Amino acid sequence: MAISFNDRNVVITGSSRGIGFGVAQGFAQAGARLHLIADDTAIHDRAAELGATSAQADITDKKQIAAALAPLETIDVLINNAGLELMTPISDGSDAVTEAFRRVIDININGTALVTTLALQRMGAGGAIVNTSSIWGRVAEPGFGAYVASKHAIIGLTKTWARELGPRGIRVNAVCPGWVRTEASMRSLGRIAAEDGEDEALLLDRIVAGQALPGLMEPPDMAQTYLFLASDMAANITGQSLGVDRGEVPW
Repeated sequence: MAISFNDRNVVITGSSRGIGFGVAQGFAQAGARLHLIADDTAIHDRAAELGATSAQADITDKKQIAAALAPLETIDVLINNAGLELMTPISDGSDAVTEAFRRVIDININGTALVTTLALQRMGAGGAIVNTSSIWGRVAEPGFGAYVASKHAIIGLTKTWARELGPRGIRVNAVCPGWVRTEASMRSLGRIAAEDGEDEALLLDRIVAGQALPGLMEPPDMAQTYLFLASDMAANITGQSLGVDRGEVPW
């Protein structure tokens, strides 16, 4: 069933690559007026490919996000996808890991909250917010404490904001992707393999074998879930976190 977003303004953060760009492609095909935000210059080229507007901004910087959203009078849908995934082993007390921990938390939690606060100034009844969590928001992976904590927090924020914003007619849900072939996930795969002394290809095979459905997801595979949760078809769904992981994690 086709979902239309004609005449709706959709903002997607972290949309220059990976899941964010795959989701942006889906919304573009559904007729949305897209405004894409990311912290790298590639966002402008990706937006041009989709006929979208764009802004380069660090989501932890209030002035940058305010400027990025300034061209928009209204926002109908906000996709909070921007995030950072780094290893932060608790036994490593180096300054580099300490800084990485702080940065992951700042982007994934504080940045998501900041974008949402500013976007809400332009969102009315009927609006929808979809946050990107992770299956690691329900389970854990050794060595990724900051990222795992941040994705658990996104699920908590989703539940809280759903209760806060329900009286305003705004729905809030989260998507929890499993393993998707993105730059970030493949980088993490390599680090896990190195830490465990395992061949990277064999590790990926083992992960995929643990899914109920075979095969590794690609970024565009995620789009329909975001489209559904942001659409009127999900008008009675809020405060939920939907796992899209080919059956890897029991929900």
